[in-house]
Amino acid sequence: MSSRPRTAWPVVAVFTAGYLASYLLPTIVGRLSAHLGLSAAQAGLVGSVLLLSSASAGFTLAGRVERYGARTPARVGLVLATVGYGSAALAGSVPLVVASVVVGGFGSGAATAVAAAGIAARRDPHRTSSLGLLTVSATAGALYLTIPHLGGGHRLPFAAVALVALLVWPATARLNGPTAPEESASPLTGRLPHRRSGLVLAGGMLVWSMAQNALWGVSSRIGITQAGLTEVTVGAVFATALGAGLLGIMGAGVLGARVGRAVPIGLGTVIISGSIVLSSSARDLASFATGEILWNTVYPVVLSYLIGLAASLDVRGRWAVLAGSASSVGVACGPLLGSVLSEEAGYPVMGLVLGAATLLVAAPVTAVALHTGGRPLVPGSVRRRGGAPAALLAATTGSLPGAVPKLGSPEQPVTELRVRRRRLVRSAIRTAGPDGGPGQANTYASTSDR
Repeated sequence: MSSRPRTAWPVVAVFTAGYLASYLLPTIVGRLSAHLGLSAAQAGLVGSVLLLSSASAGFTLAGRVERYGARTPARVGLVLATVGYGSAALAGSVPLVVASVVVGGFGSGAATAVAAAGIAARRDPHRTSSLGLLTVSATAGALYLTIPHLGGGHRLPFAAVALVALLVWPATARLNGPTAPEESASPLTGRLPHRRSGLVLAGGMLVWSMAQNALWGVSSRIGITQAGLTEVTVGAVFATALGAGLLGIMGAGVLGARVGRAVPIGLGTVIISGSIVLSSSARDLASFATGEILWNTVYPVVLSYLIGLAASLDVRGRWAVLAGSASSVGVACGPLLGSVLSEEAGYPVMGLVLGAATLLVAAPVTAVALHTGGRPLVPGSVRRRGGAPAALLAATTGSLPGAVPKLGSPEQPVTELRVRRRRLVRSAIRTAGPDGGPGQANTYASTSDR
């Protein structure tokens, strides 16, 4: 029996707590620079340390969430996030802030890894990832409207992330516990499927995320220093942009897989590249707001399809966690890269470099979406190379409910049994059911009159 949660909201809540720190990165980096006396590069480095710690948690938990269960890692992650970010909010020296950020970042990464595995276990990963991005964007937008009016130096953003992690704690009671021993021998164990596509996707998401967060990490300084805006105005632009992102995510949720994943990922990445160039070259409110709003509208849409694509490669969520962790490495390198490029070459040149890097990864990531289109098969389902008939056969011979895949789903290994007598077909087919053993779960029979 599947151990997936009946509702998506606990996974969405944990996703929000895990992603929130990266969404608030511009104000975190900006306030570290303004209130702790750090240079732009030093503040960006602290942001990178936070996100690298988050990525390390993802790599540590990849493939292990199913073994430990979602509940325990999620609770450990939320505790670390609450303690780490809470300590950073109380700390008054740079070393203490950095140490606290490492702890909090690891907690965010653990929560994100649990959420990624949970998304992959859903019947519709894209819808769940869209809902998670919708929630974290709404939360971050509300904070961007509130924080500039409250002051508090570097303490307030950290305190906000810690508070959200604490509020999400009750949702972990609805997550799955450790896998039972008899379930651990599931035929889902073994080597990673789609290894080449998964590696290309993970590498592409690393570069893609690095370019996005290089701009996001310095967006606040672009608005204040280059466009001449106040922190309150920049916060209002960010809140508006995140609000536009909510509309984009809702549109992506409605669109779903009607046009596949390749078109939203490819076309969206091209639009993102142009908006990066526009935002980084902004010298007034109109151009800055246009670039940020356009970018934040399309960015979460593409991200939701990338998360759904990674989840479709492995129903256990291993590629979702690994690709998400690779993305976190890119996110971690982003603030430092953006700070160094902007200091050495200026914001417009930085935008051209980041826009070009974004375009470079559009082709391979889109190719992965074309090659592996569709949703993953669930335990007990059968995929015949001719299409749906064998899947229908599996659904009628004792496999799990909802096991029939859509056409275009990634194929599982198929073993063909040729028998000389038609009377043996029924017994051969019967072994393809869940009682036939792990090695026979994807077997079908064909007949020969020879």
